[in-house]
Amino acid sequence: MNNQLLIPLVLYLAAVFGLAFFTRRHRHSGNGFLNEYLVGNRSMGGFVLAMTLAATYASASSFIGGPGAAYKMGLGWVLLAMIQLPAAWLTLGVLGKKFAIEARRHNALTLNDILYARYKNRAVVIFASLALLLAFFGTMVVQFVGGARLLQTVTGLSYSHGLMLFTVTVGLYTTIGGFRAVVMTDTIQGIMMIIGTIALLIGIVHAGGSFGELVTELHQINPELVTPFGANHFLSQPFMLSFWVLVCFGVIGLPHAAVRCMSYKSSSSLHKGMVISTAMVAFLMLGMHLAGALGRAIVPDIASPDQIMPTLMMTVLPPVVAGVFLAGPMAAIMSTIDSQLIQASATLLKDLYLNYINPKAAEGPEAESRLPKLSLWVTGIFSALVFIAATNPPDMIIWLNLLAFGGMQAVFLWPLVLGLYWEKASAAGAFASMVTGLVCYAGLSVVKPDLSGMHAIVPTLALSLVTFVLGSLLKPVAAPNPQHQL
Repeated sequence: MNNQLLIPLVLYLAAVFGLAFFTRRHRHSGNGFLNEYLVGNRSMGGFVLAMTLAATYASASSFIGGPGAAYKMGLGWVLLAMIQLPAAWLTLGVLGKKFAIEARRHNALTLNDILYARYKNRAVVIFASLALLLAFFGTMVVQFVGGARLLQTVTGLSYSHGLMLFTVTVGLYTTIGGFRAVVMTDTIQGIMMIIGTIALLIGIVHAGGSFGELVTELHQINPELVTPFGANHFLSQPFMLSFWVLVCFGVIGLPHAAVRCMSYKSSSSLHKGMVISTAMVAFLMLGMHLAGALGRAIVPDIASPDQIMPTLMMTVLPPVVAGVFLAGPMAAIMSTIDSQLIQASATLLKDLYLNYINPKAAEGPEAESRLPKLSLWVTGIFSALVFIAATNPPDMIIWLNLLAFGGMQAVFLWPLVLGLYWEKASAAGAFASMVTGLVCYAGLSVVKPDLSGMHAIVPTLALSLVTFVLGSLLKPVAAPNPQHQL
């Protein structure tokens, strides 16, 4: 174990815990535990909004899995990754203002509060809650695996010990600080990601002699690594186009990204957040994936592509510097999983337990002391289940992450977007779309029919859109009320 690598990481984790404890003082602001814990009293400014959205989007898949795929596929995967560039802009542009207005009007604290305010249907909310928990379970397994592999590579700990350390760290600081701690640490983590990406790219180019020499070396390893279609011509045009739907347009339907649209302070914060987050996502996607692709010229043989980022940092940077900037991929992983963990906790605690199982738990003078204990138990149990699932990781985490991403989009995209912009959207249409989307996507992902290179998310979203429209037209809203439109 290299102390020069380990000490900066330990200091970074200590700073994260310190910030989480610092944010606890806001819990006594007078607006209630749930309002502070779940949406931070809707107080995010533009810079914090941008950093938390971009940091949440740049996950273990982006910082570990994506560069691993670029290492394996070549520069073509870097081109593919840049399809994600407008993701944050689309999310804030489509959902931002309308989502914030409705969240304040109905005092909505979760995504499912918004769905209930729009559709007034318990079946929609319960199905959405269960689907969210299932999808978050898959994506959180990805983050846990990425964090454990990073600690394994850096510290020399076994995978199981690294997994245990990571689980305890993220679970504790999320539970301690809630949403405000999540977005504040996301801001720090976003800055660390940018600095780490710059340092790594400089180190790679310096180690390889020049950018041209690195590309030449890639060509010598396999000429297909420097083509737009990747090794074995994996990246066909239909796949590229459908991948854009999956990782860019469909991101509008991701619950942990959409909830950011409920939590900012003002319209100027929204506009500033759109610009900064788009620039940050563009830089991170290019930098991280380019590092993975060029890294093959420096480290041509590696056991698992998912280990390329920490391996490169330890190879091309001095130990102390590598230790500082290894916080970059650690930040990417933590900033996504804390967001998902807080939303999973909100779904279990607020949307299911308090709304349908035991509503009285949120009432009475003891509620403010009872709710933090409940949130602690909910977060701890969910983290433990994810930990157990992550003990047997897949070879490449990016595929599991994309599978879970697609599942969330299949369920949430049309109920959110059409609920906002189509006055005839009904509960029947939303529920039919959710069920159809989830069943279709799961079926195509399991059976894997020949779609001529197209990803399963494209026919899934097309079918769920048709189902939504037909369901809404066949069973319209009983008594439309423009005041309750989203």
